[in-house]
Amino acid sequence: MSMPDLSAILQVALQPACAHGGPLGKGSIRQQPEDFIVDELASVEFTGEGEHACLHIRKRGLNTEDIARQLATLAGVTRRDVSYAGMKDRYALTTQWFSVYLPGVADPDWQQLNSDAVQVLEVVRNGRKLRRGTLAGNRFQISVREFEVDAGPLEARLQQIAGQGVPNYFGSQRFGRGGSNLERALEMFAGRRVKREQRSLYLSAVRSMLFNKVLSQRVGEGNWDQLLDGEVCMRTGSRGFFATDSVDDELRQRLQAQAIHPSGPLWGKGELPSQGQALELEKAALAGLADWCVGLEKAGLKMERRSLRLIPEDLQWEYADKTLVLRFSLPAGCFATAVLREIVES
Repeated sequence: MSMPDLSAILQVALQPACAHGGPLGKGSIRQQPEDFIVDELASVEFTGEGEHACLHIRKRGLNTEDIARQLATLAGVTRRDVSYAGMKDRYALTTQWFSVYLPGVADPDWQQLNSDAVQVLEVVRNGRKLRRGTLAGNRFQISVREFEVDAGPLEARLQQIAGQGVPNYFGSQRFGRGGSNLERALEMFAGRRVKREQRSLYLSAVRSMLFNKVLSQRVGEGNWDQLLDGEVCMRTGSRGFFATDSVDDELRQRLQAQAIHPSGPLWGKGELPSQGQALELEKAALAGLADWCVGLEKAGLKMERRSLRLIPEDLQWEYADKTLVLRFSLPAGCFATAVLREIVES
């Protein structure tokens, strides 16, 4: 695949279409870590006993891997004995859970980790390690500074987002700086050997790019939050989906009640479950990208689905002195940037 092709693909992956008319103005995000606060919402009920020490940790200015390595060093275990449910950004103030495999071994003094950048909030034992994706979601508090905008249009836009949601795009961080993860994926598909962790990262980037391409196409056509004939519907709060032949009043009512959402493909082996109008749109959006699709299939990924529509839960806001403070929760695997990009250009 040539670089001109990659440049065009990066444009869609990193700057897909907006659904609500584009940003209202420019603003500054993450002037300091406290401007981007993320609290992980755990989905695991810890038993209080077992071979895994689970730690609830607050970190500032460090990424998830930084903490994982510190835990491994303090516990005297290998890095692969440390697990977590989700990745958290470096330049933010975040809380999340980690697990450390310590069979038949007493806990070290975890408080040795405490510093200006790290605080151990809670420690509890559990019978199983934390696995990637085993979290209910994340709660965000985001401050947008130097944001000059009229209060009326801002209020209208936020009300629109609260009611209709936003396109459920994968964030630009999924693709690496300047889309470098997609460039590395091309090299991997061409035969370059990479480490296991990098392989997973590059495959995820390709999958995300293809999904964003389909979703951006539907945003451009104005049907990203509507059901098309042959739609594959996702159930709210579930990875379960079901295919439809045509759209009836019952499905429209469920869509309006936000009990179901239209979906797009997370590419892998297998046939697209969509039909009719939805299938034709997905094929058209991915036309010319067969090499990327084949690369995912050869890597052994299976065809899955992801909701096209993202509804921020309990969206709240305050705007004063050119600063907008947003508070909302998102399900696991969803990006706060999908909300922000409909409001502010950063």
